[in-house]
Amino acid sequence: MTTPFFDKYKHKVLRIDELHERIGVFPREKKVIMCHGVFDVVHPGHVRHLVYAKTKADILVVSITTDLHIKKGVYRPHIPEDLRALNLAAFEMVDYVIIDSNETPLKNIKLLKPDLFAKGFEYVSDGLPPATQEEVDFVQSYGGEIIFTPGDVVYSSSKFINTSPPQVKYEKLLLLLEKHDLSLSKLRQKLLDFRGINVHVVGDTIVDSYTRTSLIGGQTKTPTFSVLKEGVDNYVGGAGIVAKHLRAAGANVVFSTVLGKDSLGDFVLGDLKSCGIEVNAVRDESRPTTNKNVFIASGYRLLKVDSLDNRPISTRYLNHLCDSISKTESDILVFSDFRHGIFNRSHIGKLAEARKKGVFSVADSQVASRWGNITEFKNFDLVTPNEREARFALAAQDSTVGQLAKEVTDACVTDNLILKLGSKGIFCVYPGDGYYNQFSLDSFSSGVVDPVGAGDALLAYSALALFKTKNLVAAGVIGSVAAACECEIDGNVPIEPKDVDSRLDKIDKQSSYG
Repeated sequence: MTTPFFDKYKHKVLRIDELHERIGVFPREKKVIMCHGVFDVVHPGHVRHLVYAKTKADILVVSITTDLHIKKGVYRPHIPEDLRALNLAAFEMVDYVIIDSNETPLKNIKLLKPDLFAKGFEYVSDGLPPATQEEVDFVQSYGGEIIFTPGDVVYSSSKFINTSPPQVKYEKLLLLLEKHDLSLSKLRQKLLDFRGINVHVVGDTIVDSYTRTSLIGGQTKTPTFSVLKEGVDNYVGGAGIVAKHLRAAGANVVFSTVLGKDSLGDFVLGDLKSCGIEVNAVRDESRPTTNKNVFIASGYRLLKVDSLDNRPISTRYLNHLCDSISKTESDILVFSDFRHGIFNRSHIGKLAEARKKGVFSVADSQVASRWGNITEFKNFDLVTPNEREARFALAAQDSTVGQLAKEVTDACVTDNLILKLGSKGIFCVYPGDGYYNQFSLDSFSSGVVDPVGAGDALLAYSALALFKTKNLVAAGVIGSVAAACECEIDGNVPIEPKDVDSRLDKIDKQSSYG
C-alpha cells in the first residue's frame, strides 16, 4: 500500500457536511442507501451485504464507527478508522464513505435522511434488538425504508480476527504518516536533531545481572537443578539505562539517583561517567544498589534473584533530589519510576513541585511486580505507563485499550500519552479539537531476544522526538522503533541513532512491497 493508493480512493471519503451537500436533501432524484458498521476486517459477508445494497439504490454510502466508540474487544479495532474507510472506498460499488464520530448512526441518519438504510440479516434473524428497532422507527419517521440483506452467507469479523489477527502494521504506519504529512525519510532526518538537547533524568537505578551457566543435571534426592557458573555480565538498568539511551542519541545528560555504598554502586558510577553522563548520586549506606540477577542456562532463564530495599528514601535525600531538580538547567526533565525508593505517594508531589517553570517534563513508570500508580504523576507533557499498571491504578480490568488510555490521560492531566502494550505495541492519545485524538502502532520487532529495557528505549527516543517535533506521531514511531531494536539485543545496552535509522530504512523497504 503506497501513496498512490491513498490518493486514488481518498476522494470517496468525505466529512458528513460534504456528503450532505453532495447527495442533496430528501426526497431526492437519485436514491441513496446507507450501510453502517465497524468493518474492522472486510470479509465475504460484508461484500455480499454491500453488493446487495447497491442494487437497491443509485448511491451507496457506507458509514463506519470511529475508533473511539468501538467496544467489541479490548484491542479492537485492529484496523484504524482511516484505513478501514479507504478499504471500503476501494470497492467499486461503494460511492462514498464517512467516519461517524457518534456512538450510534442516528445523528447522521437524521442529517442525511437516506432513502434506504440497510442492515445485515443477523440483526433480524432472532428478533430485532432494541438498538435496531430504534433505527427502524427513526428511518420510517421521515418516510425512509429499512431493508435487511439476504442471510444465506453470514460471517463474523470477530471470529476471523480471533482466529488470526490481521497483520497490517506497515499499512497502519504509512496511512498514519500520510495523514500527518510525515514520511519515514523525514523521521530519519529527525534523528539528527537530538544532538545538544539538555536532559535531566531522575529515577531509580537498577543493575541487571546476567549470570551465565550451563546445566549439569538434577539432584536425585531433591528436585534441584545443578548448574555450572560460567560468568556474570552486569548492565546499568532502570533509570540509568534511560540516561544512557538519551546520551547515545546525542543529548547532554545529567542523572540524579540514589545508590548503595557498595561495589555495584561504584560500577554504576564508572559506567555512566565513561558514557559522558554527569552523575548526581546520593550514596545511601542503609540500602544496597538495586540488583536483579537472572540465572541463564543455554539461553533459558531459570531464576531471578533480586537484592533491593524498597523503603522510601529519607527526607534528607528527598530534599537533595528536589534541590537538584530546581537547580539543574535542562530542556527536558524525565522522572523514571521503578518504585525502588525515590518515588511514592508522598514524594512524587514534592519532586514535581521542584520542576522549573516551562521545562518539558516526562513521567515514565515501569512497575512490573510492585505497587505503583501512574496517576500520581500529574501535569506532565508526556506520560508513558504500561498497560498492566494503568489497569491496576484505575481498577479498569475490562476497559478497552481506548477507554483505558482516555481515563489515564484524564487522571494524569496530560496532553500526550503513550500506553505500552508489550508485544502488541503502543496506544497513543494526544489533544484534538474538543476531544482526544488516538492511534495505535504494532510492534516493529522481528524477533524478541531479550525484552528487558524496551520501555526505556521507547521513553528516551519518544521524549526527545516529542520535544523536538511537538508531534506525538513522530515520537511514537521513533520510540517504537527504538524499542524494537532493544528487544533484539541480549542485555540492556543503549540504542544509537544509527540503529533506529537502519530499522526505519528496513521498514521503508519492507512497506514498499519491493
